[in-house]
Amino acid sequence: MSRRRYAALLTLLLVAGCSGGHTSSGAPPDEGPGEIVVASGRDVTGKNGIREQLIEAWNQQQDKAGTGYRARLVELPGNADEQRSQLLGALQSGSADYDVVNLDVTWVPEFAAARLVRPLPAGTLDADVIKSVADTARWDGKVYAAPFNSDVGLLYYRSDLLRRAGVSRPELEQGVSWARLQELSRAVTKKMPGVTGWTTQLGAYEGRTVNAIEAFASAVPDFELTDGDGHYDASVGELTAGIAELRTRADPSYTLPDAFHSDEAESLGDFADGRTEFLRQWPYAYRTLHQSFGTDQLGVAPLPGRAVLGGQNLAVTESSGRAAKAAELITYLTGRQSERCLLDAGFAATRTSAYVDNNVTCGAVGAGQTPSASPTGESTDPMPRDAAGRPAYARTTLLPALRKAVQRPRTPLYGAFTQTFSAQLGPLFRDDRPQDAALARQLDAALRKALPN
Repeated sequence: MSRRRYAALLTLLLVAGCSGGHTSSGAPPDEGPGEIVVASGRDVTGKNGIREQLIEAWNQQQDKAGTGYRARLVELPGNADEQRSQLLGALQSGSADYDVVNLDVTWVPEFAAARLVRPLPAGTLDADVIKSVADTARWDGKVYAAPFNSDVGLLYYRSDLLRRAGVSRPELEQGVSWARLQELSRAVTKKMPGVTGWTTQLGAYEGRTVNAIEAFASAVPDFELTDGDGHYDASVGELTAGIAELRTRADPSYTLPDAFHSDEAESLGDFADGRTEFLRQWPYAYRTLHQSFGTDQLGVAPLPGRAVLGGQNLAVTESSGRAAKAAELITYLTGRQSERCLLDAGFAATRTSAYVDNNVTCGAVGAGQTPSASPTGESTDPMPRDAAGRPAYARTTLLPALRKAVQRPRTPLYGAFTQTFSAQLGPLFRDDRPQDAALARQLDAALRKALPN
């Protein structure tokens, strides 16, 4: 795609983004005290989850100070793609009065380029925010969001199954190669024919894109599909190497057949049922799986190769009538204490201090996010924790993984990219799989149409 065509596409995007009648130069005046509405996807920590608790803690501060402001969380239904469509439609049409939106990290360039969210002060991203995470909040030289909770691919394993196969010390915590993972998979399958090596999320949705980017980034040093301006920037040779790596990871000899159409929930269920000994998943699974498995049955380790960064960032909408107070709310929700609360509740925090500074504790929301106790004084939270009360793996496994993680392509046209990318890679998971080079040429041609180059 030529730069002229790209410019035309972005012009259309910007016009669509301004269709609600709000622009940076014509933002509505501050409406004064009242309700600040926060739109977000589902909280994986459940009903009355940590996000809602943090918002309520802020409300209590406002009540005590008598400011007249209160915040309310609105959870959007559906999957991530459906939530994105809802937010775009609501902000473009002005049909919903959202002041703060919780954006997937891949959406920030799109919402920023469409002028649906407004820039935040540069100081929003201080040195405490993990650098790889902070980079997701910027576009076109400006800060448009504040990282709220992060995400990264991790490798979960059933240590009980490995022991039954005679593997007592897999040394996975230090990180292993994909070849070693294949060895361990085959060792378990040989002893227990009903158990397959691993499962992941290869269904025709964002999970496939994530797994593919992890494979491509592992196979090609410094691999990037787009440059800093969102222009397509890959070669057929790089795509061929990435496809070859993805083919290896999806080898039917140790990949659960259901993985080829699984999402996060389905792959998590298969792993918990003992159908595989390895699982590629996000940090939320640590808390979820420990509801059923003890530390002698379950382990977590870095993903072989490179892992993809996920997460959500908070942004102030261009149409907000209480933008200054909305930005103040974001500062509270993404502050040091709040990030420690998010970590303790099972999210991946965005600040280094949450992982390493024992003086930063979660005192913001009371006991709601911390392990509760039974009448006998025993903890009812089975998630393993370190001496400071963090999830036991947070400092040793999760933080290093976040620091090393790679981003998905940064482009205002991410929706077009991921649909094209996922669809073009579909033949790789069929019985009649095409050759790597042929599929790479087809993928390259399709991406050149979907993205500028």
